[in-house]
Amino acid sequence: MVLLSSHIRNLSDAELVSKYKETGENICVGELFRRYMHLVFGVCMKYLRDEDKAKDLQSHIFERLLTDLLKHEVGNFKGWLFSVAKNHCLMHLRSNQSLLKNQKELKKDLKPDMESGFELHHNPVLEKELQLDKLETGIQQLNEGQKVCVELFYMKEKSYREIADLTGYSLHDVKSYIQNGKRNLKLFMQQQDER
Repeated sequence: MVLLSSHIRNLSDAELVSKYKETGENICVGELFRRYMHLVFGVCMKYLRDEDKAKDLQSHIFERLLTDLLKHEVGNFKGWLFSVAKNHCLMHLRSNQSLLKNQKELKKDLKPDMESGFELHHNPVLEKELQLDKLETGIQQLNEGQKVCVELFYMKEKSYREIADLTGYSLHDVKSYIQNGKRNLKLFMQQQDER
């Protein structure tokens, strides 16, 4: 059944959520987002104070709605969306800070006793940036499950249980993805350092 936009606009938020779960028609989520995009943008601006970043995050939140609405029971869509937007902004703000903080732990796990004289003569800030770039490249090389779980665990500081809830993976799979992802990252970083 193809939904018409004129019909969609007459539906309540709850009806749109229900219709989306029933049909999978993205137009339902599009209408919900159209109604509240000003709210999402306002939340993003409040936390980021940067119009371009706020617009980027607004788009990410919309994309996330397509999957999140299928996973969650949503009673009050506007309130739920506000929470999703706020949490997404906070995760974004923490991700850079967490990435730098957790990079030390990851680096310790990935590169024990690999200090070299070459590193000691470099600007530490520049060295940290280079290592961070390598780490980000390495994460992109992981398979999807490993990438998602490693990012959520180290950058978003999610627990195994939270990752399982967010992704739908079993706890065993989450632990396995993180362990294997860490091992693959270690190999990747060692290969990069040998070049």
